[in-house]
Amino acid sequence: QVQLVESGGGLVQAGDSLRLSCAASGRTFSNYVMGWFRQAPGKEREFVASIAGITWTGKIYAESVKGRFTISRDAAKNTVYLQMNSLKPEDTAAYYCAASDRNYPTGSLEAYNYWGQGTQVTVSS
Repeated sequence: QVQLVESGGGLVQAGDSLRLSCAASGRTFSNYVMGWFRQAPGKEREFVASIAGITWTGKIYAESVKGRFTISRDAAKNTVYLQMNSLKPEDTAAYYCAASDRNYPTGSLEAYNYWGQGTQVTVSS
């Protein structure tokens, strides 16, 4: 089992930055592909970013966040981060951290085995 706890959400203005954190515990964190997803009210959960575990390298991003968001991980702290810059009102959503036992970064929601409880990000215009 892997337990994931997100933090760092909040209310910001358009153009501001936020950094989300996801602390992992349980099985070996570094083996898992980690991802961030988000879900706005009345919408389906959508992919934001994913980062490889130790067996691969690389990161992938949704087109809507490319160039503004950066995913990273700190193996020593068992933590994955999502740095969000130039935030827009359309980025408003609950953000979820997830872990996948796949070998490569993926945006497929079904590939993720473990999920956090989410943290709310609200961007005002």
